Amino acid sequence: MRHGVRLGVDPGDARIGVARSDPSGVLATPVETVRRGKGDLRRIHQLLTAENAVEVVMGLPRSLSGGEGPAAVKTRVFAERLARRIAPVPVRLVDERLTTVTAEAMLRDQRKGAKRRAVVDQVAAVVILQQALDAERATGTPPGELVTPMDEETHD
Repeated sequence: MRHGVRLGVDPGDARIGVARSDPSGVLATPVETVRRGKGDLRRIHQLLTAENAVEVVMGLPRSLSGGEGPAAVKTRVFAERLARRIAPVPVRLVDERLTTVTAEAMLRDQRKGAKRRAVVDQVAAVVILQQALDAERATGTPPGELVTPMDEETHD
């Protein structure tokens, strides 16, 4: 298992859930929910710096059959923009099927409304990161797909 804090990111249309791992890569915990839009990449970069993270693990929404639809395309674009912003820190995309469903189930009967949605995003990021950490520990290889940033400037 590689050493160092990882950030887990669950990008949605309105909010981005963020989680972190401990330096040994055993346990993922929630960090915050970032509002999607102007300044979101900057805030994730600030969190990455504050946590001294060595990698970002981002959920890639796939259909149950494994295909990629419009949400996956948006996530790939966001992941590339983030990768350019935080280079040389790597960004990895991992399959996130059912993570929001899992997060909702974990929070059932707790908080209601907007507060719950913000917490669900953080818990989904925790689930994404924890699955990636567990997979790396089981296989000995980094999880998911490495995002290769293109040579375009970021304006966020």
